[in-house]
Amino acid sequence: MRFIVRSVVFVSVVMTHFISMGQKTSVPRSIVVYKTQEPIMVDGVAEKASWGNAMISDDFMDIEGVRIPTYRTNVRMLWDEEYLYFFAELEEPHVWATIDQRDSVIFYNNDFEIFIDPDGDTHNYYEFEMNALNTVWDLLLVKPYREQGPIVDSWDILGLKTAVHIKGTLNDPSDVDKGWSVEIAMPWEVLKETSGSNEIPVGEYWRINFSRVNWDFQLENGKYARKKDSQGKYLPEYNWVWSPQGVINMHEPEHWGYAYFSPKVSGNHDEFKIPKDEEIRWMLYRFYREQKKFFAENGRFSGTLKDLGEEPLLPDGTKIDLELELHGMGWTIFAKSPFTGHVYTIREDGKYQHNIN
Repeated sequence: MRFIVRSVVFVSVVMTHFISMGQKTSVPRSIVVYKTQEPIMVDGVAEKASWGNAMISDDFMDIEGVRIPTYRTNVRMLWDEEYLYFFAELEEPHVWATIDQRDSVIFYNNDFEIFIDPDGDTHNYYEFEMNALNTVWDLLLVKPYREQGPIVDSWDILGLKTAVHIKGTLNDPSDVDKGWSVEIAMPWEVLKETSGSNEIPVGEYWRINFSRVNWDFQLENGKYARKKDSQGKYLPEYNWVWSPQGVINMHEPEHWGYAYFSPKVSGNHDEFKIPKDEEIRWMLYRFYREQKKFFAENGRFSGTLKDLGEEPLLPDGTKIDLELELHGMGWTIFAKSPFTGHVYTIREDGKYQHNIN
């Protein structure tokens, strides 16, 4: 019962705070993830040589990608044979946190979040949150909220290691802090569970994004709390992310960034370019959204692509041959890449798949 009640409350909160505000097309960001130079002790600081040579992400942007956040945030990633590592630096003049029970709704505090979709199909993806008290929440989502998929709140990252370093004093409103940093090690054995492979994805990429929730605060009896308006309602939070979503919703995995796992050790140089076929994925999700819109307006799915108001064109004008098939459970759109010959599909619940001809 505890899980069910909290899940209902959480979904309500998410739907309140992450309502779609229109789509803005932009190219997702990418990052090269190098192999570590040495074993990493997770202590919340980046004094190891490997972190010094890791790629530093672009600074976070507002979730819609149109505004620069008040405080700076960036991340780094590394890997070895056992763990995938994350390090994030969060500028913050008032570092505070109150939630100390694992698997609580951590984003009621200022927090740092990681979203991981190993196979990029937008289903069976991971969400991880932590606050400055090093309290974590890890969960698996079978489908995005738009498809009303179940939340597996009992799912845990077994073997997880986390640490926080405060550049100042935690929960002390009498001074001004510099910020806080987090360091995280997630075992590959857990992360590979939904990847479709038992191998570490060396030379491949996963869809990943990072988010930071930040609240205006007020002091209550000398303690930090989320700020309320004159009617006693909480002011809305700020959502700052690594790869902008173009919409106020982290749970549209098709917009997440790309993490490429380089076979090279940190300190070397490697490059990653988003494959041209990924533009076909982005196009298919435009048709997916138009189908949902058509169903909402007409009570049925369209049987012809012409009804959906989208042209099957990539940004450079390349036309992609598409086929729309209606069936008893919904619909499927097929697309064949003119670049690789691969066939890609998307279906009514947003699941994306690819096959090699």
